[in-house]
Amino acid sequence: MSKSKKNVVDPEDLIERYGADTVRMFCLFASPPERDLEWSDQGVDGSFRFLHRVWRLVDENLAPLKSAALYTGDEALSAQLRDLHRKTHQTIKKVSNDIEDRFHFNTAISAVMELVNDVHKILAGAEKHSSLTWSVVKEAVEATVLLLSPVVPHITEELWKMLGHEGLLLEVPWPGYRAEALAVVKRLIVLQVNGKVRDRIEVPASLTEKEIEAAALANERVLSFVGQNPVKKVIVVGQKLVNVVV
Repeated sequence: MSKSKKNVVDPEDLIERYGADTVRMFCLFASPPERDLEWSDQGVDGSFRFLHRVWRLVDENLAPLKSAALYTGDEALSAQLRDLHRKTHQTIKKVSNDIEDRFHFNTAISAVMELVNDVHKILAGAEKHSSLTWSVVKEAVEATVLLLSPVVPHITEELWKMLGHEGLLLEVPWPGYRAEALAVVKRLIVLQVNGKVRDRIEVPASLTEKEIEAAALANERVLSFVGQNPVKKVIVVGQKLVNVVV
């Protein structure tokens, strides 16, 4: 944008229309600091919609979020909850590194967006959510609010109060990540072609049978024994063995 090209956008108009937080988020998300900022109405709308999504996430689930105990890492989790717990701490680590070491708010914001998506996937599940589910979700939601606070201080301050906290969010210490939460639990899978063992691979324990099947069919040794033959059937046995029949 430049005055000579008469394409300057007045920030006061944007703040009046969208609010200061949306404008801040767009400016920080649209480009890293070493590059020029290219204006985009669609980008501003996207930032506005994301902040509304975060607001609704808290507002529409306020009662179970406030009553849930924050997950401490002691109880065993299902695969889905374990993935969300890991994602929360991966996001804390990435955002901390992106802001403190690289000063890249755009990638930090993107990481938080991914975490919010994962929270919504958990809450969209058909099963009734247990108290443990809400504990893990609460950990993710509070991390989201804390990690967004340098970018959008006004809405996060309100959300922090809504979640039942006293005092200013500004005075809350920056969250730390648990190294043990970042570890990916692996599962050893035996790969067979026509009943004969051809390879063994390690995959994340949270993979579904379909994802394990895809990993087996992408394996180089399996492909070498399959050759040009059409695959007739893929049998996944107890998430421990895959037999490719040709």
